[in-house]
Amino acid sequence: MTQSTLIMIAVALLVIWRLYSRMRRLIGRQRSRLWRHWFAAIFLPLLLALLASVTLKAPQGLAALVAGTIAGIGLAVWGLRLTRFEKSGEGFFYTPNAHIGIGLSLLLVARVGYRFYTLSALSGPEMGQSMQAFGRSPLTLVILGTMLGYFAAYAIGLLRWRRTVAAVPLANFAP
Repeated sequence: MTQSTLIMIAVALLVIWRLYSRMRRLIGRQRSRLWRHWFAAIFLPLLLALLASVTLKAPQGLAALVAGTIAGIGLAVWGLRLTRFEKSGEGFFYTPNAHIGIGLSLLLVARVGYRFYTLSALSGPEMGQSMQAFGRSPLTLVILGTMLGYFAAYAIGLLRWRRTVAAVPLANFAP
């Protein structure tokens, strides 16, 4: 085995491990943590704005990013309707719809995996050009826009839920 093959295997194992741990978190009841929701609600739109500023010179890429973001926001609205919210003496909890989060994560991993596969055949300057093309690819940008739009809008929805439910006394709360 060559050194590049070993590196690719190590990266693949790391991605599989992170995907597994992320999916375990997406499935089941989760404690609502305000700092995490605020972080996602602020950082992810900033990341989207950064991506948009980079793609200003490529109208197709910008259109793909915007379309993905709109699709992600729509998925978040739908996902929030499918989410089960709870307020108990232990705190605030929510159970998200696992299919949406897992589907988006798998879509991104499949895209990145495909690019690693295509890059494994290239070397030198060809690899550098292909990596730059990956970041400007409309398909990549629509996937990133969808994911970032979904997780940002979902976090904003969770913040809105927390603000609404925090005002209701626990005795009057009916899940």
